[in-house]
Amino acid sequence: MQDEKREIRSLLPEELEAALREMGEAPFRGKQIFEWLTKGARDFSEMTNLPLPLRERLGKGFRIAAPEILRRQVSEADGTVKYLWRLSDGNAVESVVMRYSYGNTVCISSQVGCRQGCVFCASTGLGFIRNLSAGEMLAEVLFSQLDSGIPVTGVVLMGIGEPLENYYEVLRFLKLVNHPRGMNIGMRHISLSTCGLVPEIRRLAEEKLQLTLSVSLHAPDDETRRKLMPIARKYDIESLIGCCADYFRKTERRISFEYALIRGVNDTPRQAEALAGILRRTHGHLNLIPLNRVEGSPLIPGDARKFAERLKELGVNVTVRRRLGADIDAACGQLRRKEAT
Repeated sequence: MQDEKREIRSLLPEELEAALREMGEAPFRGKQIFEWLTKGARDFSEMTNLPLPLRERLGKGFRIAAPEILRRQVSEADGTVKYLWRLSDGNAVESVVMRYSYGNTVCISSQVGCRQGCVFCASTGLGFIRNLSAGEMLAEVLFSQLDSGIPVTGVVLMGIGEPLENYYEVLRFLKLVNHPRGMNIGMRHISLSTCGLVPEIRRLAEEKLQLTLSVSLHAPDDETRRKLMPIARKYDIESLIGCCADYFRKTERRISFEYALIRGVNDTPRQAEALAGILRRTHGHLNLIPLNRVEGSPLIPGDARKFAERLKELGVNVTVRRRLGADIDAACGQLRRKEAT
């Protein structure tokens, strides 16, 4: 069971100050607490510039999201670090620290499990358990950085779960990780991936955030997409692409479409032409993903380089995602799945 105490890492500095004021304490203590949390404090006893009675009161009313490492794997090939974290209620989530020439990015989970059921994803096999709090997501970023020793300059919400299904906590997390007195990670260095929840994409557009929205497309037609992604039975291609075009108009932020190439399923010349039409309409960029093999799945990776060449001939702005951490089960859900078996 989750501790009923209020999770303090989810609070913004002004909310901490308000909470201290309600407790009859000086509001400036909220700033001190936020600084300790940003440094990675796991317990109120570490906050030595706070009076002992206040630390004791905080311990009675609040808890601190501070996950423990269940497993840690480091890729010998590229230095990618993957974590399986145990949360306070015993559940587990994953995060991955990836090194790039332009900076280091941590990929985090937004839910414990996932209910979306995409056939090519290892995250869905164990089902959905609960949403993560903003503080738990922030802790994934913070403790991945502290343990690995790798300075994090970017965040992607592409781990376990559907971020837009956990809309309000994800928005709170974005404010926290972007806060200038916190980790201060710029919004343009944050990517949020969704399987295509149309109403939530429209709601996110109204926020006018400068993050990168990544939409899991994986097929340019309804028939194929419905076989791969159950969400496509609720929102068809026309609805999804229409809202993505609106998102671009409102935010002026180009959408990145994710496309896991599967041999004989979504890699035909005709599908490439249909995909080019979608990209032209939305002014989007295509991120072509070499399929990660999932144990027990019959799906086989397609020829990403060949498919990318055809798309470029059609005028599509496309990149092939570099595979990182293949030797350490870096794809989302793989390590949690192994731990559970």
